Amino acid sequence: MVQRFFSVRQMDLQQNSQSHPVMLLSGPPSCGKTSLIFQFAFNSAMGEGHHGNTNGKVMFICNRRKLEVKPPYLSQGVDSSSETFQRIQMKYVDDDEGIKKYFAAFHLHETFPVAVVIDDFGDFFDERSCQERYGNPRGRDLAMVRTLALCHNAMVHANETSPCKLLLSDTHHGDSPRLLFIYKRWVTTIFTIQGDGSGSFVLKDNSNSGRTKTAKYSISLQYLFLEEITEASE
Repeated sequence: MVQRFFSVRQMDLQQNSQSHPVMLLSGPPSCGKTSLIFQFAFNSAMGEGHHGNTNGKVMFICNRRKLEVKPPYLSQGVDSSSETFQRIQMKYVDDDEGIKKYFAAFHLHETFPVAVVIDDFGDFFDERSCQERYGNPRGRDLAMVRTLALCHNAMVHANETSPCKLLLSDTHHGDSPRLLFIYKRWVTTIFTIQGDGSGSFVLKDNSNSGRTKTAKYSISLQYLFLEEITEASE
């Protein structure tokens, strides 16, 4: 599945598109997470649009100000004028209430997107406002649990009709995603990113498949550059 974050052959994407309806990409600050998930959105729109799904649309949910300050970089070889970008719909929200409103009405869609991508999911949950809303010092945790449950139920409902994936991104400052105990309840697959000490980053698929796939990449000259993909037995 690490291939889905880079510009690779569509055949490779199809061979590695196992059913993981809810996924998390977690990494340190400034490691290119937004660029990776935007490439995932592009691949989803391109792949599904060409292979049987007439909708082929992707919903990309993010904070408008943050995206304008740090826009995603495209992979080398991606045509910036490609019609595939027309199938990526941007939805700007300011807090977790915006995310909940979207998924609360998800079942009303006549056709579902092939993927929903949420950039910096954890940043939408302001600790103070969540504590005030729930009257609980762990209000942020409660808000995240309720929103993840809503997202998960929406994906289950959508997948009864057609394949639909949800990809979240979040930032961690240590070796593992923050609030991992919350995410594990609702997320099928977790991808983590770590720096390799030489300016590149390593993206790891942490699904329990018996084999570990990693992708080494870098951000260079305003491009997302895939250096290599490796696979090893655990």
